Amino acid sequence: MLRIWGRLSSMNVKKVVWCAQELGLPFERINIDSFVPITTPGFLRLNPNGLIPVIDDAGFVLWESNAIVRYLATKYGEGSLSPTDLQIRADADRWMDWQSTMLYPSLVPAFRNLIRTPPDSRDLQAIEAARTKTETLTHILDQQLANREYLTGTGFTMADIVVACNIHNWLNLPLPRENRPHLQRWYAKIRVRPACATVLTLPLI
Repeated sequence: MLRIWGRLSSMNVKKVVWCAQELGLPFERINIDSFVPITTPGFLRLNPNGLIPVIDDAGFVLWESNAIVRYLATKYGEGSLSPTDLQIRADADRWMDWQSTMLYPSLVPAFRNLIRTPPDSRDLQAIEAARTKTETLTHILDQQLANREYLTGTGFTMADIVVACNIHNWLNLPLPRENRPHLQRWYAKIRVRPACATVLTLPLI
């Protein structure tokens, strides 16, 4: 059975759990209730970085959330979550990389200040800078979705899982946001998928 290490409140663990549920995979989740790198020898043997999520799939250990999603989607969902068409697959990969290199870093300062920092210690300038940067990126995403049901076209893929987990955080932070009608339509459609019911309904912590 697939084993997943990590706390479900983690955005990166949500990606993996949601992916496994979309694929109908039985799995065991080993809860790790930590917000800092894990330094126990046993865990460091799984991931020398000490970070979640980590999976063990019949003895194959893998870390890095987007790599895990790609692996599961390709092994168990080729032709659905992992497109077989090379260009559509490359498009999905592009948006997954965009999430990890652009969207996630832009939002982190706002998330940490608003969710993990006491109000009297928050860096308001960092929050506003993060909000401004993320607004630029959500505009790009909104344009991408203007004439598409999902990120890569009409089919739901691994890219939608990865990006939606990050957008869930953005839409639930106590911040003013520009109206993004195409993004909002896409997010609302995704939220009714049964496989994400346990991940996109959790409060941010």
